[in-house]
Amino acid sequence: MMGKDRIGVIVDSFRVGLREGIKKAKEVGATGIQLYAVSGETDPENLKPAARQELLDFIKSNDLVVSALCGDLGGHGFARREENAWKIEKSKRILELARDLETRIVTTHIGVVPGDRGSDRRKITQEACRELGELAERMGGFFAIETGPEKTALLKEFLDSLGTRGIGVNYDPANLVMVTGEDPVAGVYNLRDYIVHTHAKDGIMKKQEDPEVIYNFFAEGGICDVRLSDYFIETPLGQGQVDFPRYVKALEDIGYKGFFTIEREVGEDPEKDIREAVRFLQGIL
Repeated sequence: MMGKDRIGVIVDSFRVGLREGIKKAKEVGATGIQLYAVSGETDPENLKPAARQELLDFIKSNDLVVSALCGDLGGHGFARREENAWKIEKSKRILELARDLETRIVTTHIGVVPGDRGSDRRKITQEACRELGELAERMGGFFAIETGPEKTALLKEFLDSLGTRGIGVNYDPANLVMVTGEDPVAGVYNLRDYIVHTHAKDGIMKKQEDPEVIYNFFAEGGICDVRLSDYFIETPLGQGQVDFPRYVKALEDIGYKGFFTIEREVGEDPEKDIREAVRFLQGIL
């Protein structure tokens, strides 16, 4: 695909529902879409084979492909053994749905990877990710871990320890900028062997905080004495601290051929922001 044919949108970012969001993705000039597949209409349990085919036909009728599914199950990712039985089974169903919707990629957050290689939490997370990566590999796909809670060198070391080619990375440069303070361009080279999908998002770090505190805020539904706006803000593309020309060049250097999928989680007029993001990417790719 040419660069301009690799622009995707997370359908939920439009905040207008599934089919209307799919139509809007086509209208703004995207060629791919990412769907959340954890609840509601796109929960695998709610999509029988005929419904999956109907949805795929509708996507294709709008000249779109599915770049990835989002299988983020929230909480502390896969760090708690007592939660992992149902999370692993749910993730398996999402991987199967991805196959039926003709994408190879399921993206997710797995929780914060501890730097201590011997920690129980790290071993528990490893076991879950290895099992899902091995399943994805047998299916010819990827269970793709999103960047954010830890720096890329630590994430690479963790990924290397899993020993499966079914593990990938969903590279979100804004998460790195906003939470870890890492240069996302350098991170691309660290994770070059794993990047299979990317989010096109931008942001600014206002104040450094332990990433564990930030991600615990999300995992626990908010902490009363933490205001995320004190630490970072998400911005429209090109208005934050991600150097997109250098970032895109780095992805080209490593031979990345996948999608740049726009994610817009804030703002009063997401469609306007997404349209501008598409134009911004078209000017770079």
